[in-house]
Amino acid sequence: MAAAPLTADFYRTMFDLSGQVVLLTGGYGHLGQAIAAGLLAHGAHVVALGRDEEKFKSAFPERPATLHFLACDVASTDSVRAAFRRSQELHGLPSVLINNAYYGRGQQPDALSDEDFALSLDGSVGAAYRCLREVLPYLRERGAGKIINVASMYGIVAPDFAAYDEYPQFLNPPHYGAGKAAMIQLTKYFASYLGPENIQVNCVSPGAFPSDKVREKDGFEGELRRRIPLERVGEPQDLAGAFVFLSSAASNFVTGHNLVVDGGWTIR
Repeated sequence: MAAAPLTADFYRTMFDLSGQVVLLTGGYGHLGQAIAAGLLAHGAHVVALGRDEEKFKSAFPERPATLHFLACDVASTDSVRAAFRRSQELHGLPSVLINNAYYGRGQQPDALSDEDFALSLDGSVGAAYRCLREVLPYLRERGAGKIINVASMYGIVAPDFAAYDEYPQFLNPPHYGAGKAAMIQLTKYFASYLGPENIQVNCVSPGAFPSDKVREKDGFEGELRRRIPLERVGEPQDLAGAFVFLSSAASNFVTGHNLVVDGGWTIR
């Protein structure tokens, strides 16, 4: 049976997130701030989850009433479970989970300890799975929902090691890309598994979005720019639209997708 025709109001409001509760891990970091700002601008209630409330306050010195902080350590199931429960008590059922937090340790490709490699994989795909698993009861109670995982262009392609020749301190470690590639597959798996329950699962793969500290080394930023068809690195606000789209009704028929925001790096 054909779907009922949609009104003009639907198309005008398809990106409207008013009344939607978004759980955002790593919600006050380099990229998390811009993701949160984009969602807030479209009416969402954003619950920034992290370990350090002072860093949250510093990131958002002037905060709207729709932005909230809850302590959460994504390395701990008990902490994630408690934070999600508290969010539901304070703000109601969530509509969206964004797995943006990451932790890792170790850098040298051929000298990582077993412990560092395992911890770092957990800091990407393990933490994302932990949060995905714990949010499902709330999305199922709601009867719908969206999960957005943050992967990386290095989950798609290997680093160009020539970019790091003069800047070894910025070398991308092997566990990072391995974990992000796993994140893309985790996304596809759960998109298939949860599709019948009207829960969409997608991921976003940012390209080169260097922090302010990294950008102090102008020569390294130049190495990155030369590898990007748009000839510039990403600014945090360049990511915001991807998350607004995947959180909104505009993406209701999009699932299992990896939205690459990399200025064209991975097309070459």
